Amino acid sequence: MSENKDPHVSANSPKFVYAFTEGNKELKDLLGGKGANLAEMTNLGLPVPPGFTITTEACKVYLDSGTEPSALREEVSAHLDALERQMGKKLGQADDPLLVSVRSGAKFSMPGMMDTVLNIGLSDESVDGLAEQAGDERFAWDSYRRLIQMFGRTVLGVDGELFEEALEEAKKAKGVSTDVELDAADLRTLVEQFKDIVGKETGRDFPQDPREQMDLAIRAVFDSWNGDRAKLYRRQERIPHDLGTAVNVCSMVFGNLGPDSGTGVAFTRDPASGQQGVYGDYLQNAQGEDVVAGIRNTVPLADLEQLDKASYDQLMQIMETLETHYKDLCDIEFTIERGKLWMLQTRVGKRTAAAAFRIATQLVDQGLIDEAEALQRVNGAQLAQLMFPRFDSDAAIEQLGRGIAASPGAAVGKAVFDSYTAIKWSRSGEKVILIRRETNPDDLDGMIAAEGILTSRGGKTSHAAVVARGMGKTCVCGAEELEVDTKRRQLTAPSPDGKGSIVIDEGDVISIDGSTGKVYRGEVPVVPSPVVEYFEGRMHAGAEDADELVKAVHRVMAYADRVRRLRVRANADNAEDAARARRFGAQGIGLCRTEHMFLGERRELVERLILADAEDEREQSLAALLPLQKGDFKELFEAMDGLPVTVRLLDPPLHEFLPDITELSVRVALAEARKDHNENDLRLLQAVHRLHEQNPMLGLRGVRLGLVIPGLFTMQVRAIAEAAAERLAANGDPRAEIMIPLVGTVQELEIVREDAEKVIREVEETYGVDLGLTLGTMIELPRAALTAGQIAESADFFSFGTNDLTQTVWGFSRDDVEASFFTAYLEKGIFGVSPFETIDKDGVGKLVKDAVRDGRATRPDLKLGVCGEHGGDPESVHFFHEVGLDYVSCSPFRIPVARLEAGRAAAESSGSDSR
Repeated sequence: MSENKDPHVSANSPKFVYAFTEGNKELKDLLGGKGANLAEMTNLGLPVPPGFTITTEACKVYLDSGTEPSALREEVSAHLDALERQMGKKLGQADDPLLVSVRSGAKFSMPGMMDTVLNIGLSDESVDGLAEQAGDERFAWDSYRRLIQMFGRTVLGVDGELFEEALEEAKKAKGVSTDVELDAADLRTLVEQFKDIVGKETGRDFPQDPREQMDLAIRAVFDSWNGDRAKLYRRQERIPHDLGTAVNVCSMVFGNLGPDSGTGVAFTRDPASGQQGVYGDYLQNAQGEDVVAGIRNTVPLADLEQLDKASYDQLMQIMETLETHYKDLCDIEFTIERGKLWMLQTRVGKRTAAAAFRIATQLVDQGLIDEAEALQRVNGAQLAQLMFPRFDSDAAIEQLGRGIAASPGAAVGKAVFDSYTAIKWSRSGEKVILIRRETNPDDLDGMIAAEGILTSRGGKTSHAAVVARGMGKTCVCGAEELEVDTKRRQLTAPSPDGKGSIVIDEGDVISIDGSTGKVYRGEVPVVPSPVVEYFEGRMHAGAEDADELVKAVHRVMAYADRVRRLRVRANADNAEDAARARRFGAQGIGLCRTEHMFLGERRELVERLILADAEDEREQSLAALLPLQKGDFKELFEAMDGLPVTVRLLDPPLHEFLPDITELSVRVALAEARKDHNENDLRLLQAVHRLHEQNPMLGLRGVRLGLVIPGLFTMQVRAIAEAAAERLAANGDPRAEIMIPLVGTVQELEIVREDAEKVIREVEETYGVDLGLTLGTMIELPRAALTAGQIAESADFFSFGTNDLTQTVWGFSRDDVEASFFTAYLEKGIFGVSPFETIDKDGVGKLVKDAVRDGRATRPDLKLGVCGEHGGDPESVHFFHEVGLDYVSCSPFRIPVARLEAGRAAAESSGSDSR
């Protein structure tokens, strides 16, 4: 904060108001984005109308106490006096009024904040003075009606439609189509109508005191920080709620003084593509809100050269100055007042994902930034957008409805309503969309077979969404307007005219857009992503005909890979996924879920194993499973030859491998009613009742299952060891790591490890090899994290299972919270984002951090990774870098994102260290 030089403020009190000449772009926390950049442009000598900024600190005091700081009024008065002296006229002066605008300006651009109020200072007394000074009566009354309209809507809370209706009636009575065609008399009448509206709606007259107008507008800006729109936007964008907003008071310049005046918006590069050129819009004889509101059609910015070449040339020079100074794409607002150019705002402009990558590399080539800075100019979310397959936006197709965009992509297929049909049809070569009210683990086969998943319930953290993202499947969840009838195998959507409905039967083709949440009837043409083709190796980034975007992505990714410390592995359960992950740059497999290898016909073998009463029955099941498992692992080790593969031993909730208790009970009851007793079903029902669990996610699973069912884990360990030995014999380079799941105490791990090491020694002796297998555990229970120092005594590595760790720390199920309280928690701001999407640093994250510290205190060489869904989340990747993990593991489709964010985290921490 700069030195306090205001005589009205004591040396010990904070400074709440800064003239534009006193700030700079580094003071965004204090002056907000607009204020800091207005000050910066002033310092650069650019033509900025004089003004001052009220700080975010003043806003915080107001929000905390309900009243402005006691010193604020005097500071505002002192700066207003200085502004009046500089301009040679006073606010609202009758014969020559100084007019000002009042604008909000938080640190981050927030569309939900209060709209600008222009022309503050106009009144019944000063409007004629403005007309005389401008030599334009129409201009004065037009400015006055704009003030009442904006002030009434944004400050006094009057319904804006009332003003719009009155304006439309005035144009209709005059027989004109635009407000520009209304003359001074029309506008004078409109002013009276607007004042009547204010009086009727608020119970008070429109304020005539210029200072009261300004003070009320300033207070309205402060209040708008907690408006519904602003809070919603902050939640969506994860902007802290305690920042507050600054207020900018700027002397007015007028673009509505005739054809030699106007207003516009300009970009130093195309924010859509990143290409350099002249981009923007201009509107003659208008004020700033006219461009935004679309009241009249604008002309391309390039047309300004013909309308006012001097202003155009000056604007081009200023744009170059700003881009060079900010070293980035700049978004500019300007006004021309009777041939004089004024700069009203600049900021680093928002851009599409494609433009972000192109601009970053262009600026490197121009010598404005280095590669490390280019890496900070892009992010994983943008890269993910570039990888999504997308629908052809020009295609005309019927929209059925819209849900939550849960997993990006574009999917087309025939509607199916159960997993069995999805698998059957996909095996015959059909592409299908699996439609359910919601999904559960029983739907996994169908989800794997489907091109995309559509549910009428759930949200971004539902089962369907989480699993789909993990598999890289397109998913739309929570499409509540669509009625799913799985018995009739129909999807019903409201018709566009609202008078009927559209029925989609099984087999009808639909299209779902996981990037927008839209659901379409019929097939929408899909446009492939060249970025995915590049990552899959189908496009060479150095080729002359390669897409410019691909080249930009390649350059950024190459630098990220050079600087990142975190290695990136994949969650993959089969050779096909492993090969894809390797193409995407995976440096190993961080999680192979062996329970996914026991689907279909193999499930019966596991069921028999779990329910076996006699040892010989159990041995028969294990003997049948061993060669199947060994084959799985050989394929996996071959696909990832030379890279580590972490295999998690069986970890299903027990109920997933048992017959459904209700279905089995009904079958037995019906048989008894027919006096057709089935001894096998009766025995099976007794066993299922014995093993039935009320909360299977916290029951007999993971290491507990391995300890209770003799031979289960040792069979899997033998399969891993023999597969590795046979790969070695074939001149392969298998690097297997065996992970024991759901450990809560070191004693569990010690028992399993002792049995596993015995099996490994047997296999090594049989094959005459040294396998170099390591054994570790998955830290997914709070107790495991809290006793990590003890557990590390028997573990070669930890892999944090943050999905289950989040569930057990918070005490709620990922699959259930959507339908109960989660939405309300997000709306109330209890969660800024789902803890299943981004790691909860204060709770789950603290356990991870402490476990890292305690584990490495016991075993300094302990390898540490994460295999929960957070491994592919950009913000979480930065956290894992900070706490010192060795690698993150995520779905194959998230690998490029994780690589990029790991590089960004390294560059960011390196930059912090150097400072």
